[in-house]
Amino acid sequence: MLNVFSGRVIYFFGLVSILNLAGCATTQSQQDFSSILADKDRPDTEKALDSTRKPKEVLAFYGVDSGDKVADIFAARGYYTAILSQVVGPRGMVYAVVPASRPELTERIKSPKFANVRLVEGPLDKLSLPQDGSLDFALIHLNYHDLSPDVRIAMNKRILGALKRGGVYGVIDHSAKEGSGNEAVKTLHRIDKQLVIKEVTGSGFKLAKEGTMLSRPEDKRDFNVNKERNLSDRFVLAFQKP
Repeated sequence: MLNVFSGRVIYFFGLVSILNLAGCATTQSQQDFSSILADKDRPDTEKALDSTRKPKEVLAFYGVDSGDKVADIFAARGYYTAILSQVVGPRGMVYAVVPASRPELTERIKSPKFANVRLVEGPLDKLSLPQDGSLDFALIHLNYHDLSPDVRIAMNKRILGALKRGGVYGVIDHSAKEGSGNEAVKTLHRIDKQLVIKEVTGSGFKLAKEGTMLSRPEDKRDFNVNKERNLSDRFVLAFQKP
């Protein structure tokens, strides 16, 4: 009887210790992430976008972690490339994928702090990511609508080949009216969420979950997001490789 009681006591305190460690790890992760966003080397123009883009909430939603191998698709000036580089750390890797690199990105990643970033240039329908199923995460942020349907589908399949089983493909974009398909991609720079889901799941992914941190229910989805900035409703989709 005494042995049973002692065993239960040991189990109880062991469980408490594990939970305490998990709590500390979560707190530490949050502190580190906050320090990444507050980095003095981040341009003020990018810090000003954080309140709208909510990178802390977005990357927590996608579960990006230290040591991950990730890809920033259509990296542009490197907003997410720079953040992801610091989140995954020296044991991780970031592929900054662009059709053609902007000078700002090329110069930026020359810094030793971005030693874990690899620049990948070329047509996105022939995406030059490793096709060995080694990546944990890929993200395309606000640019899916900029690509033609045939390029999008070919790109999605290349991303599928790059991700490991269970890997996550994140698509964030400006929401168009439901049922509008591609109608607003050039006029309003928006895309119908249901079309994105159809295309990505049709390329072999499954829709795992949807985030609401960038939702703006008051948006009537009738204005050009390039003329009225930071006011749009945005969908946040997490697809998973089966």
